[in-house]
Parts: sequence; structure tokens; C-alpha cells
Amino acid sequence: MGEGVDDGVGDGKARRMPRAVRERQMLDAAVVTFGRRGYRAASMDEIAELAGVSKPLVYLYLNSKEDLFTACIRREAQALVTAVRSGVDPDLTADGQLWSGLRAFFTHTAEHPDAWSVLHHQARTHGEPFAREVSQMREEIVAFVTALIHEAAQEAHGATELAERDVAGLAQALVGAAESLAGWANASDSVTAKEAAATLMNFAWAGLGNLMRGERWSPRHQPAH
Repeated sequence: MGEGVDDGVGDGKARRMPRAVRERQMLDAAVVTFGRRGYRAASMDEIAELAGVSKPLVYLYLNSKEDLFTACIRREAQALVTAVRSGVDPDLTADGQLWSGLRAFFTHTAEHPDAWSVLHHQARTHGEPFAREVSQMREEIVAFVTALIHEAAQEAHGATELAERDVAGLAQALVGAAESLAGWANASDSVTAKEAAATLMNFAWAGLGNLMRGERWSPRHQPAH
């Protein structure tokens, strides 16, 4: 279609805009609409209106409502993963890396609440293929957190003494807690991203510290009734 495209608004003289810019406008409008209205309630008409284009142009660029929603999930998932990865300074100590990663996660989800609603609520409740897209993002974040926990154990002992299964379970638990806490923080008017990160850091690091010192929790013997 060339460098410029008709914006789809019949104002007498068609304005032209680069395709990438127009697509970003449509995706921005779609994320807001899906995040606030939900996938099923959102209409292509209101997305087109918010983007300032005609509905046929949205279909021309993104084919269908399902394709548009999938494109939103992919874009926002990649943005979140990039924010977390870029937020971690590899020169920091293990706890510093985990702390900076958590802050980056909660800062991004707080600054993009509609995107987080799309990823955490809408995509997961409407089945395949949407849930699969979010699952891929989650696996990437879990793998990243797993590496951080491995590094923390190595920093504490000089060798990774935590079993692979322990590390995998801890990473899953930490990411799950972060997801829940982000929803809670976004629903609150008083919880900042820094406070949410500190809450999870205090909860997680105490347990990780004990494990790295070889201090495992075990249930006390309960007398038979």
C-alpha cells in the first residue's frame, strides 16, 4: 500500500499516514476498549471511532476482531517482558536484580492498566488462542525469574544447591504472586508500584534467604486425634 495510507475518514481530502503509525493508533484504541469493556462487549465500531478511522479500515489492516485482540495481546506481552528485562541491572547483587525486576514489572502494569487488564483478565477468560499467547509470555517471565533465583543461590553458596524442582516452583510462585498483586495494586488508589514491589520482595526474599542458608520449613508433627 506504499508509505502512506488513507486514514479512512472522508474529510474531502484524504490525509496520508505511514501504515505502522496507523496500526499503532488502532492497537492503542483497541487495548483501551478491550481493557475497559472486555473482549465480548467491545465493538469494532467504538475501536474505530476511538482510533479516528473508519471501521472498514480496521478490518483492512487487522482482518477481524479476533486477529485484532491477538495483536493487542502479542504487543502488550512483548512490552511487559521487555520492561522487566530492561529494568534489571546485571551488575547488581541477586537481591538487587530481583528488586529491580519487580519494580519494573509493577511500574509497567501500573502505567498500562488497560494492557494489564487485557493480559491478565480478558485474554485468560476467552480460551484459545488468546490464553496460549499469554501463557507464552508468562513462560518467558518465569524462565527469567528462574535464572535470577539460580543466580541468587549461586551468590549465596558459590554453587547452585537448590534443587531444580525447588527453583522452578519458587519462580512459578513468585510470578503468580506478582500477577495477583498487580491486579490488587491497580484496583487501589493508594498502593504505588514501589510499595507493591516492596511487599512482594519482603514476602519472597525472607523465604529465599532461609532456603539459601539451608533452613527449610517442615510441618511439625501433629498428634493423632
